[in-house]
Amino acid sequence: MSDSRARDADAMETSYGFDTVSGREEKQGRVNEVFHRVAKRYDIMNDLMSGGLHRAWKDAMVAWLAPAHRPSYRFVDVAGGTGDVAFRIVEATRRRATGTVVDINASMLGVGAERAIKRGLSDNLRFLEGNAEALDLPDNAYDAYTIAFGIRNVPRIQTALEEAFRVLKPGGRFLCLEFSEVDVPGLDALYDAWSFRGIPAIGERVAKDRESYEYLVESIRRFPNQRNFAAAIERAGFERVTYRNLTGGIAAIHSGWKL
Repeated sequence: MSDSRARDADAMETSYGFDTVSGREEKQGRVNEVFHRVAKRYDIMNDLMSGGLHRAWKDAMVAWLAPAHRPSYRFVDVAGGTGDVAFRIVEATRRRATGTVVDINASMLGVGAERAIKRGLSDNLRFLEGNAEALDLPDNAYDAYTIAFGIRNVPRIQTALEEAFRVLKPGGRFLCLEFSEVDVPGLDALYDAWSFRGIPAIGERVAKDRESYEYLVESIRRFPNQRNFAAAIERAGFERVTYRNLTGGIAAIHSGWKL
């Protein structure tokens, strides 16, 4: 399915899965509706879709970030409404860091805020409804910017990357975990079969929502591959850009520094 991939981030602006929409407003509206529908079962479905691997991938992301164990460490986690990555970062700093979780979807943020209360992390985190393309956050303010499985749903990806660069302090770190292009012969065919047959069927059975999961699978196949996405990160101003493949390239962590 590599021929269906966008070659650069700009090509995703009017892409809704394999369909082309009229503009970014229509795409954003349709994506918002998807995540309103799946919010309550989002983490359960991630477990079912990835066999629990998404947890190990997020652990690997935070381990590579290696956040400093100091109260002044500040991070922003974008498109992280349910709090999965933010909780890991706070715990990795022994509950010393503070973070802002930004998500455009209020339903997802509601789930995350409830989970933060139950975990006793409300003092470490604030949950802010906002758009990755225009963050209501100050310049040069954060030590780290993270985004996991969210950037492919942003209409103007290049704009979101530029916003990430803006809000980071000089010396700040950008990390993005996203589904990517499989680079292991044989695994690609198995992954395609599971994605296009298994995942929508599970979505229909567990979440009663086949259409949303068809979109999620198609959006993964449209997203630029590792090299093309790394080039977009560099265009936003980041240096020392690199990536690590996970599980044969099913997912990849991209890293860049504001120097």
